[in-house]
Amino acid sequence: MSNQPNLQQLRDAITCGDPGRSMPALVALREATVEEAVPLLLLGLAEEAFLVRSLSCAGLGVKCNEAGRQALVRALEGDADPNVRAEAANSLVNHGLEQAWPLLLEAFRRDQEWLLRCSVLSAVAEHPEARPEKLLELASLAIEASDGTVRVGGAEILGRLVREGEEPSAATARGLLQRLQADPDHRVVGAALNGLQA
Repeated sequence: MSNQPNLQQLRDAITCGDPGRSMPALVALREATVEEAVPLLLLGLAEEAFLVRSLSCAGLGVKCNEAGRQALVRALEGDADPNVRAEAANSLVNHGLEQAWPLLLEAFRRDQEWLLRCSVLSAVAEHPEARPEKLLELASLAIEASDGTVRVGGAEILGRLVREGEEPSAATARGLLQRLQADPDHRVVGAALNGLQA
C-alpha cells in the first residue's frame, strides 16, 4: 500500500495541465508495474500538450498491454500532432511487429508527414523479426515519397537488403538502388551508391 499515495501524486501531476510537472511524472512510471502505469499513461495521452501525449506513447511501448496497444492505434490513426503519431508507430512495434505491420503500412501510405514515415522506417528496419519481403515493400513505398529524407530511409533499407543478400529481395533492391542514382536529392544518390557497394 505504501506506493498508493505516490501513484496518486503521479496521477495529479500528469493531469495538472503543466508539461513541466506532467513529463517527470510520466518518466517516473518506469518504476511502476504495467497494471499501475498503463491507466496513468492513458491519462497522459488525453492531455493537451503534444509533448505529454508523445511521452505517454513512448511509455505505452514499454509498459505493454492490450488497452495500451489499442490507445496507440487510436493515436497513430487520429492524433493531430505528427510527433505523437510517430511515437505511437514506434511503440506499436514493441507490441509485436506481426500485429503492428498492417497498421504501420496503412499509416505510411496515408500519412504524408516525414516524421511519421521515418519513424515507421526505422522501427521496422531495426526489428529483429522484420522479413526481407516486408522491408522491400516498405522501402519501395519510401523511395516514391516526395520528401528526400524519407527516400534516404528507403534507400538505406534497400542497401541493407543488398548486403544481406537474400534473393529475390536483394536483386529487386539492387535494381531500385540503380534507379535512385538519378534522384534529384544528392543525399538519396549517396545512400543508393552506399547500398550498391555492398
